[in-house]
Order: sequence, then structure tokens, then C-alpha cells
Amino acid sequence: MSAISELSSISRRKGKATAEEKKANGRDNKAAYIFLLPWLVGLVAITIGPMLMSLYLSFTDYNLLQPPEWTGADNFIRMLSDARLHNSLRVTFTYVFVGVPLQLAVALLIALVLDKGLRGLPFYRSVFYLPSLLGGSVAVAILWKQIFGTTGLVNQVLAMFGIQGPGWISDPGTALGSIILLHVWTFGAPMIIFLAGLRQIPVMYYEAARVDGASTLQQFWRITMPMLSPIIFFNLVLQIIGSFQSFTQAFIVSGGNGGPSDSTMFFTLYLYQKGFGQFDMGYASAMAWVLLLIIGVFTAINFIASKYWVFYDD
Repeated sequence: MSAISELSSISRRKGKATAEEKKANGRDNKAAYIFLLPWLVGLVAITIGPMLMSLYLSFTDYNLLQPPEWTGADNFIRMLSDARLHNSLRVTFTYVFVGVPLQLAVALLIALVLDKGLRGLPFYRSVFYLPSLLGGSVAVAILWKQIFGTTGLVNQVLAMFGIQGPGWISDPGTALGSIILLHVWTFGAPMIIFLAGLRQIPVMYYEAARVDGASTLQQFWRITMPMLSPIIFFNLVLQIIGSFQSFTQAFIVSGGNGGPSDSTMFFTLYLYQKGFGQFDMGYASAMAWVLLLIIGVFTAINFIASKYWVFYDD
């Protein structure tokens, strides 16, 4: 009987301890929710709420002055015959497919140079990173517009060699190229990530390759690129997403009209014109969801394709 009584006592103590633990966990959970409350309110009120409202407006005719009128899929059907929208997609895809690879190539090249152990590395790293902080600003876009203007710095340098340069941002053939060049110039952020990745590659791999007689180029393709492939993939996804959303550069350089001849009419700039220039908020909302879909598709393609070329050393 004494053994049974002792077991009962132990069971009661365990039950009491479990109840106290649950009570303590409940208090901890309440405290966590209280601290998370401002973020949760912001998530619902600033992110999820506007997104759901935008999704609803994409199926309406809404001009800010009158209540939204449900039109179903009319906004999306209109896109099929919108020539300016098709052109904006072409311009945006050109900007992404040309600008992103060039930017990553320059970033990797500079990272390889800095990885050689230059004296004053922190200084060079900061200097090269600076364009990434300023490249998306209005001030730099205005400066870029002045540099590539008809009488800008580029043409002044060309004039010293007897070459009369064109108006780079006023010529439909070169306007988009000047904006792509601005995008390439902001290589600082991916460069820092590449540099961090290069520092994580074990030196013993290069030592073994040199012993086997591998050249510098062979070491780069057989060691550096495979070991750096997760970093390349990370930078690629981030830069593609960011490039599809580019707006400030095209808006400032073109004066907000996507000119000349719509050669710099980015998808985001056309969306802005529709929504805030013509107050066609329903159509602009539909465009925003199309942009989200495009970014989602390209991100998914990158993740699917990554298993064929991204090497994880595990």
C-alpha cells in the first residue's frame, strides 16, 4: 500500500508540475504575442490589406473619384491589345536579361581582384559598395542624366579625341543602354556577397589543383565557379527581382515619360503612368499583379534550374 501511495504522490506532483509548466508557457506566449503585435498590425494593415485591396481593384474600373465598378477580367483582357504595355515588357526584359548578367560579371570580377589581398581592402570595399547605396537615388539619376546628356561629360571626353557623341539619353538607340550602364555601375552589393563567398572556399582545393598542374583559368572554372555557385544563385535571384521593379532611374532619366519613343518605358513606369497619371487604378492594379506573376515565374524557374548547376558542398 505504501508503494501505491508513493506512486500516487509522484503522479500528483508530476501533474502539478505539468500544469505549472503549461501556465508558464502560456504566460511566455502571451508576452511574445504582445511584443509581436506591432509587427502583426503592420503586416495586416500595411502589407496584406493593401495587397488584397489591389487584387480586388484589378477586377474593377476605378479612377479614385468614383466607387469601383466590377468589370471582371476586362483589365487583363485589355492588356492583350495594349501595344505600349507590350513595349514596356520588351524594354523591361531587355533591361533584366542584359543588365543583370553584366552586373554580376562585373561584381564577380571586382570581388576576385579584391580577394587577392590588396592593401587597404576595407577602403576599396567601401568605395566599390558606395554605388549600390546611391544608384537607386534621384540625385544619382539626375547626375547620370547630366553625364550622358548632349553636352555631358561623356561627350566632352569624346570631343577631346575629335568624336562628336550623340545625345545618349535622347537617342532611342542608346537611351536604354545608358540606364543599363547605371544598373551595372551599382555592382557593390553583389560584389560584397561574392567576396564573402570567395573567402569561404578552402585554400587546400587550390593548392591541390596547382600540384596537379591546373592553370589559373582551370582553377577558376573547376573550383571557384562550382564552390561559388550558391552565391551566384543567391545574387541572381535577388538582382532579377530588383531589376523587374526598377523605376527611379527610368523615371528621372526620361523625365517620367519613358522617352524617347518609349525606349525607356519600363513596366513599372507604365504602371505608374496608368495609375497616377491617368488615374486608371483598376488597370494599374491588374498590371501590378501581372508583374508579381512574372517575378514569381522567373524565381520559380531559377529554383527549378538551380538543381542542375548549383553545387552544395554537403
